[in-house]
Amino acid sequence: MQYRQQDDPERGRSRWPFSWPTASLIDILLFAGLVVIIFLFFRHSQAEVPYHWQWYQVPRYLWTIEEGLFRAGPLLTGLALTIKISAVSLILAFIIGMLTAMLRLSRSFVGRAVARLYLEISRNTPLLIQIFFIYFVMGPILGLDRFWAAVLALSLYEGAYASEIFRSGIVSIERCQWEAAASIGLNRVQVYRLVILPQAVRRTLPPLAGQAVSLIKDSALVSTIAIYDLTMQAQAVISETFLTFELWLTVAGMYLVLTASLSLLVGGLERRLRVD
Repeated sequence: MQYRQQDDPERGRSRWPFSWPTASLIDILLFAGLVVIIFLFFRHSQAEVPYHWQWYQVPRYLWTIEEGLFRAGPLLTGLALTIKISAVSLILAFIIGMLTAMLRLSRSFVGRAVARLYLEISRNTPLLIQIFFIYFVMGPILGLDRFWAAVLALSLYEGAYASEIFRSGIVSIERCQWEAAASIGLNRVQVYRLVILPQAVRRTLPPLAGQAVSLIKDSALVSTIAIYDLTMQAQAVISETFLTFELWLTVAGMYLVLTASLSLLVGGLERRLRVD
């Protein structure tokens, strides 16, 4: 028996009837197989590594309720500081990235040289060394405390990568749009602000989201200069309780929720800005 190909108005392409149930059944079987494999792996690892799990102790390091009042535990306190550092660093990184991208595309030889030098140093040296250099060398000179030294290091490091993303978005704009904007009397600043940058940002949202996720994960390195972010708080609790696996898995889950929420937020923004 043959089925006639039908049009799918929602997807704008053709599809075959009765294909979705088959695909769904295959997906369910694959997912079930993956769950079984993960279950067997953890069961085998538990037998090979004799570790006494104590998950019941983890919630008190997240929050406690005393006399009807909610009190954040060390992990939630560290998470709040991680979010604060990441948010400030993200804003500064995007500003630095945008300015660097425009310097790379400018007609100024000095501007292009400075931008190139900054990019090569930031992208070709480890972030940990940059944090140490800014905190121990530049911090005393500029009067930076731990928080702002960490923010500056993250901003400069991630801004270097963001600048290349912005630059690729800017150069992807068709030449005719530059010419049309100039033909109606817009100066270079107006062309960037009104015509080029809105389109470039829309096109670069997915890689910028990936860079933001990378920044959140890289923020764990600020614990090396004694900032009590999420990672440092977990290390302190582990040194007292020896709940190594429980706490590190909890911290990994908290980072996962944070980065996944950011990805969903950017995905929704991308869909709203998408031009059909």
